[in-house]
Order: sequence, then C-alpha cells, then structure tokens
Amino acid sequence: MTASRILRPAQDRSGAMRLLAIGAHPDDIEAGCGGTLIKYARNGHRVFLMVMTEGELGASRGIRRREQRLAAKVLCAEQLYWGGYRDTQLPSGRRLIQKLERIVKAIQPHFIFVHYFDDTHQDHRHLAESTITATRYTKNVLFYEGPTTQHFSPTVFVDIDEVLDDKLASIRAHASQVAKTNIEGLSIVDIIRSAAHFRGIQGRVRNAEGFVPLRLFINV
Repeated sequence: MTASRILRPAQDRSGAMRLLAIGAHPDDIEAGCGGTLIKYARNGHRVFLMVMTEGELGASRGIRRREQRLAAKVLCAEQLYWGGYRDTQLPSGRRLIQKLERIVKAIQPHFIFVHYFDDTHQDHRHLAESTITATRYTKNVLFYEGPTTQHFSPTVFVDIDEVLDDKLASIRAHASQVAKTNIEGLSIVDIIRSAAHFRGIQGRVRNAEGFVPLRLFINV
C-alpha cells in the first residue's frame, strides 16, 4: 500500500498495540529501531512501517524497494507504506506533515518511532521536524539514532540482546548498502552491532537500542 491510497483505521487484535516506525530511506528503520520492533511483534503487537523515499541514489530504485520488502518481513511488519518522495529531496513543511497525518490517523499507533532531528542528512532532519507536528496527538513518540545522527543522548533503552541477530539480519537484507560506510574494513552490520553494544553498556545490559522521547507515558 502507498500513502496515496484510501486508508482505513487499523483494526485491533485483542490486547495488541500498534507501532509505527517512520524512516526517510530503506534501512533507516532497521538501523534505528529494528530490534525493538521485532521484540514487540514477537509479543503479539502490530508493526507498521513508512519509508518516505526509495533511496534511489544509493542503488537502483527497484533494488532498494525489494530489499526493504525483505527487511520488513524480518521485522514482522504487517504493512509497508511508501511516501513517494525522491531521495535527498524530502521537504519539510505542510505537504509532508499532511501525508504523515493521514497515515497516523489510519493506524492510530500507540507508539511512533522516527529519526532524531539533529542529523547531518537533510532528509532525516526534515522528516523528524515534520513528524513532531504530525504526531502532536500521539502519546508516545520516540526518536531513534542512525550513523549520521549527532548529539544523541538517549534516556530510554530497550534490551535487544535476544533479537540482535535478527536485527542484523534485517540490516543484511539491504545488501546493496552493507559495504557503504566510507570506513575501511567496517560494514554497516559492524557499525550497528557496535552501537548495540555501546547503548547496552549505557543501559547496563549486553545490547540495547536507545531512544530520546518527545513524549512517553508511563501507565500505572
């Protein structure tokens, strides 16, 4: 399904929460919150993905679209939406906000995950900024990090040790991107594994994903 089609509100399974992860390019979601999504899905919750561009400057459009579909299966995603924007040309403003709002209204997610707003890639920044407005009525909104994120200091952690191999499998699904790090001898898989170790140390577990909350409700 694409964001331009008619959307109907998601129907809940008993007790299931809905999680929406939003990324600018194929592989962003997997790197930032793939382990968390896998854990939630395995516990019976519903995962939805929205990828705003096809990342066509990193490889041919068809290749990256196929890779994202493969990765979505690893994440146990129920639905993958495409934003329809061009790589590096994701705008910030009303049109993007409205597109995001349509998806949020249709899914009515309990949790939303998106890029952190301090990032050296303009697509990531613009998406984060627009998502802040589009999710103003969503209770739980968490920013994730990626290799181009700056000044990220997480205060929320998810232990992903038991699903780290699956998270890395979702990264490997983006085969055209694995070697593109500009760091000799290190693949994207190596970088993501190292990030999981580092955030795990911060959270006092072996491997973790870290998040900065825009809003986070703790229900008691």
